[in-house]
Amino acid sequence: MLFILWLILALISLPIALLALVLYPLVWLLLLPFRLLGIAVDSVFQTIHAVLTLPARLLRLGQDG
Repeated sequence: MLFILWLILALISLPIALLALVLYPLVWLLLLPFRLLGIAVDSVFQTIHAVLTLPARLLRLGQDG
């Protein structure tokens, strides 16, 4: 009985594993533009943060000397 259960598990999991192996690169390619967009948006926010905090950093630099 246990051998039959192992066979059923193998018959179910093998196609799922093969499907995941085939679909993973396709999903990665589909999500690549969103990843690039996230990098671009993060860069814009870091630039805005650097521009807005520049006066405070310059004033703090002047007080140390």
